[in-house]
Amino acid sequence: MPHPTALWRAQCRIPTPLGELSAVCSDTGLVGLWFDGQAHHPGPIDAPSAPQHPHLQAARAWLEAYFEAPAAALPAGPALAPWGSAFQQRVWQALRQIQPGQTLSYGALAAALGSSARAVGTAVGRNPWSVLVPCHRVVGAQGQLTGYAGGLARKRYLLQWEGALGADAAMELETL
Repeated sequence: MPHPTALWRAQCRIPTPLGELSAVCSDTGLVGLWFDGQAHHPGPIDAPSAPQHPHLQAARAWLEAYFEAPAAALPAGPALAPWGSAFQQRVWQALRQIQPGQTLSYGALAAALGSSARAVGTAVGRNPWSVLVPCHRVVGAQGQLTGYAGGLARKRYLLQWEGALGADAAMELETL
């Protein structure tokens, strides 16, 4: 399902330790939050720059709190404006249940949703809300870091930041 560009009302750039994110919202919520060069990035965003928009301010506040302390009580975050298929939305909702510091395998997530790991992996990869909807917490069957649209270095950093990886895991971002 294509991005609902006709519904886009405002956009802004949000700095993070992992690079800037492009945020875009509709009247009802945050439509997307993408790193530059991320797989499935929609490309140029045709919406006015309006960082003061309430949905964009909520996204910025959530990200700032997360990058201060990921396990702390985070603000509620922005309302989301899901646009994907019903299955994608089920997967994205399930991702929101994985807590900071926890991981879940694609297979376990697929079993919980009564689907195949391949279908779940495809939906996880299309998650339009980087970091906010924690697709980085989904790992391979043996805990290996696989499949992150924002790049494996970012996935590794996020999991280390949340305490889900051992102290020996590198937090280097030179590959970004």
